[in-house]
Amino acid sequence: MKKITIAVIGVGLIGGSIALSMRRDPNIRVVGYDVRQEPLDKALTLGVIHAGTTDLQTAVREANVIFLASPVEQIVATLPLLKDMELQPDVIVTDVGSTKSGIVRHAVEVISERVTFIGGHPMAGSHKSGVEAASDRLLENAYYVLTPAPGTPPEKVERLTELLSLTRAKVVQMDADTHDQVVGAVSHFPHVLASALVNLVANYDEENAWHSRLAAGGFRDITRIASSNPRMWRDVLLQNREPLLKIAKDWTKALEDVIELVEEGDPEGIERFFQTARDFRDGLPERKTGALPPLNDLYIDIPDHPGEIGRITTLLGAKQINITNLQIRETREDIYGALRITFHSQEEMEKGEELLRFFDYNVYRRP
Repeated sequence: MKKITIAVIGVGLIGGSIALSMRRDPNIRVVGYDVRQEPLDKALTLGVIHAGTTDLQTAVREANVIFLASPVEQIVATLPLLKDMELQPDVIVTDVGSTKSGIVRHAVEVISERVTFIGGHPMAGSHKSGVEAASDRLLENAYYVLTPAPGTPPEKVERLTELLSLTRAKVVQMDADTHDQVVGAVSHFPHVLASALVNLVANYDEENAWHSRLAAGGFRDITRIASSNPRMWRDVLLQNREPLLKIAKDWTKALEDVIELVEEGDPEGIERFFQTARDFRDGLPERKTGALPPLNDLYIDIPDHPGEIGRITTLLGAKQINITNLQIRETREDIYGALRITFHSQEEMEKGEELLRFFDYNVYRRP
């Protein structure tokens, strides 16, 4: 079988995970590029890439497929650099940015006609960042959206789709505008809402510190995405400006409708509002990866006395079940407290749930 060279531009969480997936095929050689040597050294040490360089031309010269896996603004800046570089005649360039219309239009304008650009967006992530958090299973069962421009050769799209099968993601196609509208609604705008709610409560907290004291627990859970990288989300909002402005206006109208129901004291309308939301939300797939990464959390009722947490972590560790975080919640003397455990993946969460139930722990998930 012919050897294939893959260039990964930006060896972080997503780029590193794609690289590890590509390495499943012994006929693929992965070359990593980064502006700094440190992440390349880590990637080499961890076996993420076969070779690394801080010179872009060196990274892409022999590549059959180039993955632009840096932040959106850097993807936009890198595209015109490729135009005058020495590239393979059949090279495919793709990206992993979470916005697509602007990137696809920019690529069509600045990339050489001899290069095929196919927009891409792997819908997976992690609360951790950097190449050390990369995993060959990060994209498994996640949607991987391809947004080929009109006129893109179908055989090139098929070739990239076949290559991406190594990630074990669900590869789907849609046009760039549709992608940005859908992802804007189910991923980008929720980040805006979470941050707006946190900022609102923070302002209230300046007058009354009980807001922050009582905002633990569920409030932290529903606003967890407000802890995302501010600079990255600045770029996402600017890149996906038009869909998000429309969504924001629709949201404003929806909120005004709720305000009107409350002002009019309409119990049936208020209940209908919550019922409609509940019905749609409860009909969503429970164990499928969407645009927002799922919470791989279990809650365990444990007696509030020494040794229980150590016993639980020992049980999990003995079965090589990887956890990423522990939190004790609402623990009081002489009653049961709740231990929240965050697992590295859904598969490990399910193994942990089965194991702990076997040892008679009361284990449950947030509905």
